[in-house]
Order: sequence, then structure tokens, then C-alpha cells
Amino acid sequence: MQKKNLTLIFRKRLPQFNSIEEIFLQLLEQFKRQHDVHHIEVPNSGADPKSAFKNIQFINKNKSQINHITGHINYGSMALGRSGILTIHDIGSAFYGASLHKLYIKIFWFWIPALIVKKITVISHFSKKELSELIPFAKNKIVVIHNPVNSNLQYCPKPFNEENPVLLHIGTKSNKNLERTIEALEGIKCRLLIIGDLSEEQLKLLAKYKINYTSRKHLPFSEIKAAYEECDLVSFASLYEGFGMPVIEAQAVGRPVLTSAIEPLIEVAGDAACMVNPTDVRDIRKGLLRIIQEDKYREELVRKGQENVKRFQLKNIAAKYLALYKEVADA
Repeated sequence: MQKKNLTLIFRKRLPQFNSIEEIFLQLLEQFKRQHDVHHIEVPNSGADPKSAFKNIQFINKNKSQINHITGHINYGSMALGRSGILTIHDIGSAFYGASLHKLYIKIFWFWIPALIVKKITVISHFSKKELSELIPFAKNKIVVIHNPVNSNLQYCPKPFNEENPVLLHIGTKSNKNLERTIEALEGIKCRLLIIGDLSEEQLKLLAKYKINYTSRKHLPFSEIKAAYEECDLVSFASLYEGFGMPVIEAQAVGRPVLTSAIEPLIEVAGDAACMVNPTDVRDIRKGLLRIIQEDKYREELVRKGQENVKRFQLKNIAAKYLALYKEVADA
């Protein structure tokens, strides 16, 4: 059977954002078994109309038989027509700023792309629900395909440092809830390893609660992998996610995870994480102390995490995309 041409379309890559690229570059190698695959990166990173127009022109010149926009440049769908597949990673975080900007996002990021493309993939059932409410006229196009865990993340056991554990916290935007995590750690002997740019307010909180911390930013994936291996547990009490990659990444490495009892984190974590109310500092603190102090509980989280992460293996996720590509190509 002759291979179809498949083009994966990436946003302009920036040093502080690389999760989508890491996911789809790994999937690309799986796709090569059934398709002639190449990937392109749009030339502009801006979301303004001028940058969007130039990116649409670029996509139009480089599209092939099957075309898949991998995320965060939804408007590029306008160059694809019915050969197009669009992956949307989250919905809520796109809506910020003034009312006019929100309307622009609603029309050009969601409504028009939804009318044009053949299929839309989302990374959780929670995202499907959100998107279905935003584009009810195209909800039949939406398919849930979870993110895969990076195959470079392998089980790497280490003795838990009960005296001075390293807590890994990934992300510093408002939804990552670093502020409450800092407050919850007051008086707990540990080292907080933060990945991301710290604001002045966050620095003040770290000083106020006398937190021993290290911060790193703009890390390549190899250094993020090293951070997972270095830490004793991962704290991810996020307020909003489209998926929640740190949960399954930590589980793959063999680290106990604290995360939020909200969707989609419940969907992603299964029963393999310490679930807390992310708006309750006392509940976050209680969960962290339980992981730190209870050996058997930690071991149970790690064991269940190793089972849970099997759902997100690269081959399983790639097979779902390949089935979708076939459906689009045969239509």
C-alpha cells in the first residue's frame, strides 16, 4: 500500500515553550511506519493578524495530503480545508485580556477552524467538554487522544530523602498555584525546585515563608528529565490544566505525585496520586506531609503510578492518531 504524505505543522518554537514539540517529534517517528512524514515550523510566533496571515500563507505553500496542526496556531486551519486535523491542548488559558481580544480568539482560534477542519483532537475528556460548549456546531468532529509520556523518561528509583526532600514544582503561571504551594510548605524542611520564571510577588512569598528553593528556567527536555530524577516528589496542585503532563512524567520516573482533585487531573492521574483541594492551603500541606512521612503510602503511589502510565505509552497514542489519519485520508 502506497504511503500517504503527512505534514505535521508546528508553532514557532520559543525557548520557554517546548512541550508540544517534544510530544509530536516522538510521535513523528511512529508515524513514519505508515506515512511519508515531514514537519514544518511556521515563521512567526505572534498572534496578531499580520503574523497569523503570514503563517497561513506559509502553511498553504507547504501542505500535503494529510495535514495536522499540532497546537497553539489554530488559525492555520484556514489554509488546510478538509484535509486538516487540529489538536487543541486547552481552552480556558486562551481567553485573557480585553473583550475585543477574547472575541478575536473565539472567532479565529476556535469558530473558524472548527468549521474548516475534518477532525479536532483534544487531550482529555475535560477539554472535550469545554470545547463542545464553545463550538456546539462542530462537536461531532472532536476526538479525545491523550498525550503520550515521553519514552526518554524511564523508571529511575532513588532512596527518599525523609530529612530534606526535594519537591519539584513545574510552572509559575497563575494556574500553576505556586503561591499556595509556597504557603503550604511553611515550616516543612525541604528544598523546593521550581521550573519557570519567578515573579516579584513569588520571590517575596518565598522569602516571607523562608522556603529553601532553587529555580531554573528555559530548560531543554534533557534537564527537565534530570529534575524529575533529582527530586523526591512532584507537587502539582494546579488550578487549571488541559491535561497535566507533569503527573504522568513523574509517574514514569517513579516519583510520588501530589495533584489537584479536579478534572482533567483526576482523569490523568487515576488512583495513583495524592489528590488535594488546590484552593485549600491546609489540604495541600496535609497531602505533602503524608507523602513525606508515610513510607508505605509513597511506595503505593509509585507502584500505582507505574501502572497508570502504561495508558499513555507512545505506541498506544500513535496508533490512535494513525487511525484518525486513515479516516481523514479515506474520507
